Amino acid sequence: MPVDDAFARHDMAILYDAFNAHGEDGPFYLSLAQEPCRILDVGCGTGLITLPLAARGHRITGVEPGAGMLAVAKAKPGAERVDWIAATAAEFRSDERFELAIMTAHVFQVFAGDQATLAALANIHRHLAPGGRLVFESRNPLRRAWENWTAEKTRQTAAIDGIGCVEVFYQWRKIDGDRVIFDAVFTLQDTGEQRKSESTLRFPPRETIERLVRQAGFSGVDCCGWWDGSPYRDDSPEIIVTACA
Repeated sequence: MPVDDAFARHDMAILYDAFNAHGEDGPFYLSLAQEPCRILDVGCGTGLITLPLAARGHRITGVEPGAGMLAVAKAKPGAERVDWIAATAAEFRSDERFELAIMTAHVFQVFAGDQATLAALANIHRHLAPGGRLVFESRNPLRRAWENWTAEKTRQTAAIDGIGCVEVFYQWRKIDGDRVIFDAVFTLQDTGEQRKSESTLRFPPRETIERLVRQAGFSGVDCCGWWDGSPYRDDSPEIIVTACA
């Protein structure tokens, strides 16, 4: 599976890191393991959750196929506490067996179809210890979140050290079945240079997600609709999945 420019290129990963931070999902993921344990962070990006988990004493492995994202993560304080693996979710290998695996920031939605999703989930399952858990989230397609991905509704600016003032917006361009194709457009305001990355995210319904998770070997699949643990409903913003190995 090709890696988007936003993740593969170091210059783009720096911009991504500046504009992305966890909201209520951050405390949710940080609270999943109360005692130090072995954690697998699949699609760890620039380490926004990986590094805080490591700082709490967990033995953590971060898996990320984007070279640019890994370079940003490895340059951050505390990066030496993490075992970083450059690989896709379907292809990574580790001798560790983990009590907890997570996919944050809607990483689950990058898998283009059932085959790619099953390959990733099955590989994660193989790396879990008996009784281990997988936790991830996917946007509820019934909420049609992409309709708000327009320049007018998503435009932001930030001052980035060494770069200057940068503006970003997101613009959806095409619907292909349950997949949404969109652009992230960054403009360096000091020079007018524009950097664009096209991405595709899949919006599978809850029923498809649960079927694929079970096909990959997981059991005890549970879904909630928000980070406070409220039950999933058709109008929930998220499909937050917990599955047992």
